[in-house]
Amino acid sequence: MSGVALIDVGIVFAATIAVWKGSGWLESASDRLATYYGLPQVVQGALVAAVGSSFPELASAVASALQGSLSLGVGAIVGSAIFNILVIPALSGIARDGPMEANRTLVYKEAQFYMLAVSVLVITFSMAVIYYPADGERLVGTVTRPLALLPLGMYGLYVFIQSQDTADYEADEDGREGIDAGRQWALLGAGLLTILVAVHFLVESVDAIGLALGVPEFIMGVTVVAGATSLPDTLVSVRSARDERGVVSLGNVLGSNTFDLLVAIPAGVLIIGEWAVDFAMAVPMFGVLTLATLHLFTVLRTDLVMTMTEAYSLLVAYLVFVAWVVAEAVGVVGVLPS
Repeated sequence: MSGVALIDVGIVFAATIAVWKGSGWLESASDRLATYYGLPQVVQGALVAAVGSSFPELASAVASALQGSLSLGVGAIVGSAIFNILVIPALSGIARDGPMEANRTLVYKEAQFYMLAVSVLVITFSMAVIYYPADGERLVGTVTRPLALLPLGMYGLYVFIQSQDTADYEADEDGREGIDAGRQWALLGAGLLTILVAVHFLVESVDAIGLALGVPEFIMGVTVVAGATSLPDTLVSVRSARDERGVVSLGNVLGSNTFDLLVAIPAGVLIIGEWAVDFAMAVPMFGVLTLATLHLFTVLRTDLVMTMTEAYSLLVAYLVFVAWVVAEAVGVVGVLPS
Protein backbone atom coordinates (compact mmCIF):
# COMPACT_ATOMS: atom_id res chain seq x y z
CA MET A 1 0.00 0.00 0.00
CA SER A 2 1.34 3.43 -0.90
CA GLY A 3 2.33 6.10 1.60
CA VAL A 4 -0.71 8.15 0.65
CA ALA A 5 -3.02 5.20 1.37
CA LEU A 6 -1.34 4.66 4.77
CA ILE A 7 -1.99 8.30 5.63
CA ASP A 8 -5.62 7.78 4.63
CA VAL A 9 -5.85 4.78 6.95
CA GLY A 10 -4.64 6.97 9.81
CA ILE A 11 -7.21 9.61 8.91
CA VAL A 12 -9.96 6.95 8.95
CA PHE A 13 -9.02 5.93 12.51
CA ALA A 14 -8.78 9.56 13.70
CA ALA A 15 -12.09 10.45 12.04
CA THR A 16 -13.79 7.42 13.62
CA ILE A 17 -12.68 8.54 17.09
CA ALA A 18 -13.92 12.07 16.34
CA VAL A 19 -17.29 10.70 15.17
CA TRP A 20 -17.59 8.72 18.40
CA LYS A 21 -16.76 11.77 20.53
CA GLY A 22 -19.04 14.13 18.63
CA SER A 23 -21.90 11.62 18.72
CA GLY A 24 -21.56 11.34 22.49
CA TRP A 25 -21.96 15.11 22.84
CA LEU A 26 -24.86 15.12 20.39
CA GLU A 27 -26.80 12.31 22.07
CA SER A 28 -26.26 13.67 25.58
CA ALA A 29 -27.35 17.19 24.62
CA SER A 30 -30.33 15.94 22.59
CA ASP A 31 -31.62 13.84 25.46
CA ARG A 32 -31.31 16.64 28.01
CA LEU A 33 -32.86 19.25 25.70
CA ALA A 34 -35.79 16.91 25.01
CA THR A 35 -36.31 16.58 28.77
CA TYR A 36 -35.90 20.33 29.31
CA TYR A 37 -38.53 21.24 26.73
CA GLY A 38 -40.90 18.50 27.86
CA LEU A 39 -40.98 16.63 24.57
CA PRO A 40 -43.00 13.39 24.50
CA GLN A 41 -41.23 10.07 24.20
CA VAL A 42 -42.23 9.73 20.55
CA VAL A 43 -40.26 12.88 19.69
CA GLN A 44 -37.34 11.81 21.84
CA GLY A 45 -37.24 8.35 20.26
CA ALA A 46 -38.34 8.80 16.66
CA LEU A 47 -36.74 12.21 16.11
CA VAL A 48 -34.28 13.38 18.76
CA ALA A 49 -32.63 10.06 19.65
CA ALA A 50 -32.76 8.78 16.06
CA VAL A 51 -31.16 11.91 14.64
CA GLY A 52 -28.60 11.93 17.45
CA SER A 53 -27.38 8.36 16.98
CA SER A 54 -27.91 8.36 13.20
CA PHE A 55 -26.35 11.73 12.40
CA PRO A 56 -23.03 10.11 11.34
CA GLU A 57 -24.89 8.12 8.66
CA LEU A 58 -26.80 11.22 7.56
CA ALA A 59 -23.55 13.20 7.45
CA SER A 60 -21.87 10.45 5.41
CA ALA A 61 -24.69 10.54 2.84
CA VAL A 62 -24.54 14.33 2.61
CA ALA A 63 -20.73 14.45 2.45
CA SER A 64 -20.66 11.71 -0.19
CA ALA A 65 -23.28 13.52 -2.26
CA LEU A 66 -21.36 16.79 -2.14
CA GLN A 67 -18.16 14.98 -3.18
CA GLY A 68 -19.89 13.16 -6.05
CA SER A 69 -19.66 9.73 -4.40
CA LEU A 70 -23.21 9.11 -3.21
CA SER A 71 -22.76 5.36 -3.80
CA LEU A 72 -20.20 5.42 -0.97
CA GLY A 73 -22.74 7.10 1.32
CA VAL A 74 -25.58 4.75 0.36
CA GLY A 75 -23.25 1.77 0.82
CA ALA A 76 -22.39 3.11 4.28
CA ILE A 77 -26.06 3.38 5.20
CA VAL A 78 -26.97 -0.11 3.94
CA GLY A 79 -23.87 -1.60 5.57
CA SER A 80 -24.61 0.29 8.77
CA ALA A 81 -28.16 -1.07 8.76
CA ILE A 82 -26.87 -4.65 8.44
CA PHE A 83 -24.27 -3.96 11.17
CA ASN A 84 -26.95 -2.48 13.44
CA ILE A 85 -29.36 -5.38 12.94
CA LEU A 86 -26.81 -8.15 13.55
CA VAL A 87 -23.82 -6.87 15.53
CA ILE A 88 -25.37 -4.35 17.94
CA PRO A 89 -28.07 -6.71 19.34
CA ALA A 90 -25.42 -9.45 19.55
CA LEU A 91 -22.96 -7.29 21.50
CA SER A 92 -25.80 -5.96 23.66
CA GLY A 93 -26.91 -9.49 24.50
CA ILE A 94 -23.35 -10.55 25.31
CA ALA A 95 -22.83 -7.44 27.47
CA ARG A 96 -26.10 -8.16 29.24
CA ASP A 97 -24.66 -11.57 30.24
CA GLY A 98 -28.10 -13.17 30.23
CA PRO A 99 -31.40 -13.20 28.34
CA MET A 100 -32.30 -9.75 27.01
CA GLU A 101 -35.99 -8.95 27.09
CA ALA A 102 -38.16 -7.65 24.25
CA ASN A 103 -41.88 -6.95 24.12
CA ARG A 104 -44.77 -7.26 21.67
CA THR A 105 -44.69 -3.56 20.76
CA LEU A 106 -41.04 -3.82 19.77
CA VAL A 107 -41.57 -7.00 17.76
CA TYR A 108 -44.88 -6.31 16.08
CA LYS A 109 -44.69 -2.55 15.53
CA GLU A 110 -41.06 -1.41 15.41
CA ALA A 111 -39.58 -4.46 13.66
CA GLN A 112 -42.40 -4.80 11.15
CA PHE A 113 -42.45 -1.09 10.33
CA TYR A 114 -38.71 -1.28 9.78
CA MET A 115 -39.28 -4.07 7.26
CA LEU A 116 -41.79 -1.78 5.55
CA ALA A 117 -39.08 0.88 5.40
CA VAL A 118 -36.79 -1.55 3.56
CA SER A 119 -39.61 -2.37 1.15
CA VAL A 120 -40.37 1.28 0.42
CA LEU A 121 -36.74 2.00 -0.42
CA VAL A 122 -36.55 -1.00 -2.76
CA ILE A 123 -39.78 0.14 -4.43
CA THR A 124 -38.29 3.64 -4.83
CA PHE A 125 -35.21 2.18 -6.53
CA SER A 126 -37.44 -0.03 -8.71
CA MET A 127 -39.43 2.99 -9.88
CA ALA A 128 -36.16 4.74 -10.74
CA VAL A 129 -35.17 1.83 -13.00
CA ILE A 130 -38.65 1.57 -14.58
CA TYR A 131 -39.46 5.24 -15.15
CA TYR A 132 -36.02 6.89 -15.31
CA PRO A 133 -33.67 4.30 -16.89
CA ALA A 134 -30.10 5.35 -17.58
CA ASP A 135 -29.28 5.50 -21.30
CA GLY A 136 -27.52 2.40 -22.55
CA GLU A 137 -27.18 0.77 -19.13
CA ARG A 138 -29.08 -2.29 -17.97
CA LEU A 139 -30.86 -2.18 -14.61
CA VAL A 140 -29.60 1.32 -13.81
CA GLY A 141 -32.12 4.04 -13.04
CA THR A 142 -32.14 7.59 -11.76
CA VAL A 143 -33.58 8.43 -8.34
CA THR A 144 -34.97 11.94 -8.73
CA ARG A 145 -36.00 14.43 -6.06
CA PRO A 146 -39.75 13.56 -6.42
CA LEU A 147 -38.92 9.86 -5.93
CA ALA A 148 -36.79 10.72 -2.88
CA LEU A 149 -39.88 12.23 -1.28
CA LEU A 150 -41.54 8.77 -1.10
CA PRO A 151 -39.36 7.40 1.72
CA LEU A 152 -39.44 10.78 3.47
CA GLY A 153 -43.24 10.61 3.44
CA MET A 154 -43.02 7.11 4.91
CA TYR A 155 -40.93 8.45 7.78
CA GLY A 156 -43.57 11.11 8.38
CA LEU A 157 -46.13 8.30 8.67
CA TYR A 158 -43.83 6.57 11.16
CA VAL A 159 -43.70 9.66 13.37
CA PHE A 160 -47.50 10.07 13.08
CA ILE A 161 -48.12 6.46 14.16
CA GLN A 162 -45.80 6.92 17.11
CA SER A 163 -47.59 10.12 18.11
CA GLN A 164 -50.92 8.28 18.27
CA ASP A 165 -49.48 5.96 20.91
CA THR A 166 -48.49 8.87 23.17
CA ALA A 167 -51.38 11.29 22.55
CA ASP A 168 -52.07 11.63 26.28
CA TYR A 169 -48.46 12.36 27.19
CA GLU A 170 -47.88 14.79 30.07
CA ALA A 171 -44.46 16.30 30.52
CA ASP A 172 -42.61 15.87 33.82
CA GLU A 173 -41.84 19.40 34.95
CA ASP A 174 -39.45 18.17 37.64
CA GLY A 175 -37.13 16.75 35.01
CA ARG A 176 -36.14 20.24 33.85
CA GLU A 177 -34.38 21.09 37.10
CA GLY A 178 -30.61 21.28 36.90
CA ILE A 179 -30.44 21.40 33.08
CA ASP A 180 -28.62 24.40 31.57
CA ALA A 181 -30.32 24.78 28.17
CA GLY A 182 -27.70 27.19 26.83
CA ARG A 183 -24.85 24.84 27.64
CA GLN A 184 -26.69 21.90 26.08
CA TRP A 185 -27.34 23.84 22.86
CA ALA A 186 -23.63 24.68 22.69
CA LEU A 187 -22.74 21.02 23.25
CA LEU A 188 -25.23 20.04 20.56
CA GLY A 189 -23.63 22.46 18.09
CA ALA A 190 -20.14 21.21 18.95
CA GLY A 191 -21.24 17.62 18.37
CA LEU A 192 -22.81 18.42 15.00
CA LEU A 193 -19.73 20.35 13.82
CA THR A 194 -17.32 17.64 14.98
CA ILE A 195 -19.27 14.92 13.18
CA LEU A 196 -19.58 16.94 9.96
CA VAL A 197 -15.85 17.67 9.79
CA ALA A 198 -14.85 14.12 10.78
CA VAL A 199 -17.20 12.45 8.29
CA HIS A 200 -15.95 14.76 5.52
CA PHE A 201 -12.38 13.51 6.01
CA LEU A 202 -13.61 9.94 6.59
CA VAL A 203 -15.42 9.84 3.24
CA GLU A 204 -12.47 11.39 1.39
CA SER A 205 -9.97 8.92 2.86
CA VAL A 206 -12.14 5.84 2.38
CA ASP A 207 -12.74 6.88 -1.24
CA ALA A 208 -8.97 7.24 -1.75
CA ILE A 209 -8.24 3.84 -0.14
CA GLY A 210 -10.88 2.21 -2.33
CA LEU A 211 -9.31 3.69 -5.45
CA ALA A 212 -5.83 2.59 -4.37
CA LEU A 213 -6.99 -0.98 -3.75
CA GLY A 214 -9.37 -1.11 -6.71
CA VAL A 215 -12.40 -1.78 -4.47
CA PRO A 216 -15.77 -0.31 -5.57
CA GLU A 217 -16.86 2.64 -3.43
CA PHE A 218 -20.20 0.95 -2.62
CA ILE A 219 -18.38 -1.99 -1.00
CA MET A 220 -16.03 0.36 0.89
CA GLY A 221 -19.12 2.12 2.20
CA VAL A 222 -20.79 -1.16 3.22
CA THR A 223 -17.76 -2.19 5.28
CA VAL A 224 -15.39 0.57 6.44
CA VAL A 225 -17.64 3.64 6.57
CA ALA A 226 -20.55 1.58 7.91
CA GLY A 227 -18.52 0.30 10.85
CA ALA A 228 -17.20 3.76 11.69
CA THR A 229 -20.59 5.48 11.60
CA SER A 230 -22.30 2.67 13.56
CA LEU A 231 -20.01 3.09 16.57
CA PRO A 232 -22.31 5.60 18.38
CA ASP A 233 -25.35 3.30 18.00
CA THR A 234 -23.29 0.41 19.34
CA LEU A 235 -22.21 2.27 22.48
CA VAL A 236 -25.74 3.54 23.20
CA SER A 237 -27.34 0.10 22.83
CA VAL A 238 -24.68 -1.77 24.80
CA ARG A 239 -24.93 0.77 27.63
CA SER A 240 -28.73 0.38 27.71
CA ALA A 241 -28.41 -3.42 27.77
CA ARG A 242 -25.99 -3.28 30.71
CA ASP A 243 -28.49 -1.09 32.54
CA GLU A 244 -31.08 -3.87 32.01
CA ARG A 245 -33.06 -1.80 29.50
CA GLY A 246 -33.19 -4.34 26.70
CA VAL A 247 -36.24 -2.82 25.01
CA VAL A 248 -34.53 0.58 24.83
CA SER A 249 -31.37 -1.04 23.46
CA LEU A 250 -33.20 -2.90 20.68
CA GLY A 251 -35.57 -0.01 20.01
CA ASN A 252 -32.62 2.30 19.33
CA VAL A 253 -31.36 -0.12 16.67
CA LEU A 254 -34.68 -0.32 14.81
CA GLY A 255 -35.48 3.40 15.15
CA SER A 256 -32.03 4.42 13.92
CA ASN A 257 -32.20 2.08 10.94
CA THR A 258 -35.64 3.39 9.98
CA PHE A 259 -34.25 6.93 10.04
CA ASP A 260 -31.16 5.95 8.04
CA LEU A 261 -33.11 4.33 5.22
CA LEU A 262 -36.04 6.73 5.00
CA VAL A 263 -34.25 10.04 5.69
CA ALA A 264 -30.47 9.81 5.20
CA ILE A 265 -30.48 8.31 1.69
CA PRO A 266 -33.19 10.68 0.35
CA ALA A 267 -31.29 13.62 1.90
CA GLY A 268 -28.31 12.89 -0.35
CA VAL A 269 -30.56 12.73 -3.42
CA LEU A 270 -32.29 16.00 -2.51
CA ILE A 271 -28.90 17.73 -2.27
CA ILE A 272 -27.45 16.63 -5.61
CA GLY A 273 -30.77 16.48 -7.49
CA GLU A 274 -30.56 12.91 -8.79
CA TRP A 275 -28.60 9.69 -8.28
CA ALA A 276 -28.03 6.74 -10.60
CA VAL A 277 -28.85 3.53 -8.70
CA ASP A 278 -27.46 0.20 -9.90
CA PHE A 279 -30.38 -2.14 -9.24
CA ALA A 280 -28.20 -5.22 -9.70
CA MET A 281 -26.01 -3.96 -6.83
CA ALA A 282 -28.84 -2.72 -4.61
CA VAL A 283 -31.14 -5.76 -4.67
CA PRO A 284 -28.63 -8.34 -3.32
CA MET A 285 -27.61 -5.96 -0.52
CA PHE A 286 -31.21 -5.24 0.43
CA GLY A 287 -31.86 -8.98 0.24
CA VAL A 288 -29.13 -9.50 2.84
CA LEU A 289 -30.62 -6.71 4.94
CA THR A 290 -34.06 -8.36 4.76
CA LEU A 291 -32.63 -11.74 5.79
CA ALA A 292 -30.77 -10.10 8.67
CA THR A 293 -33.99 -8.40 9.81
CA LEU A 294 -35.91 -11.68 9.64
CA HIS A 295 -33.14 -13.32 11.69
CA LEU A 296 -33.45 -10.67 14.40
CA PHE A 297 -37.26 -10.77 14.23
CA THR A 298 -37.24 -14.56 14.76
CA VAL A 299 -34.77 -14.28 17.63
CA LEU A 300 -36.85 -11.63 19.41
CA ARG A 301 -40.18 -13.40 18.87
CA THR A 302 -39.12 -16.64 20.54
CA ASP A 303 -40.41 -16.10 24.09
CA LEU A 304 -39.80 -12.35 23.61
CA VAL A 305 -36.22 -12.70 24.87
CA MET A 306 -32.82 -13.03 23.20
CA THR A 307 -30.59 -15.71 24.72
CA MET A 308 -26.80 -15.76 24.68
CA THR A 309 -26.81 -18.47 22.00
CA GLU A 310 -29.10 -16.37 19.80
CA ALA A 311 -26.84 -13.35 20.33
CA TYR A 312 -23.83 -15.32 19.06
CA SER A 313 -25.86 -16.54 16.08
CA LEU A 314 -26.37 -12.91 15.02
CA LEU A 315 -22.63 -12.27 15.31
CA VAL A 316 -21.83 -15.34 13.19
CA ALA A 317 -24.32 -14.16 10.56
CA TYR A 318 -22.49 -10.83 10.31
CA LEU A 319 -19.12 -12.54 9.94
CA VAL A 320 -20.59 -14.57 7.07
CA PHE A 321 -21.76 -11.31 5.46
CA VAL A 322 -18.29 -9.74 5.79
CA ALA A 323 -16.67 -12.87 4.34
CA TRP A 324 -19.04 -12.64 1.34
CA VAL A 325 -18.25 -8.95 0.77
CA VAL A 326 -14.50 -9.65 0.94
CA ALA A 327 -14.94 -12.53 -1.51
CA GLU A 328 -16.80 -10.16 -3.84
CA ALA A 329 -14.03 -7.57 -3.56
CA VAL A 330 -11.26 -10.02 -4.47
CA GLY A 331 -13.28 -11.62 -7.26
CA VAL A 332 -13.79 -15.07 -5.70
CA VAL A 333 -17.56 -14.81 -6.18
CA GLY A 334 -19.51 -12.60 -8.56
CA VAL A 335 -23.04 -12.09 -7.27
CA LEU A 336 -22.59 -8.30 -7.30
CA PRO A 337 -21.80 -6.52 -10.59
CA SER A 338 -18.17 -5.54 -11.06
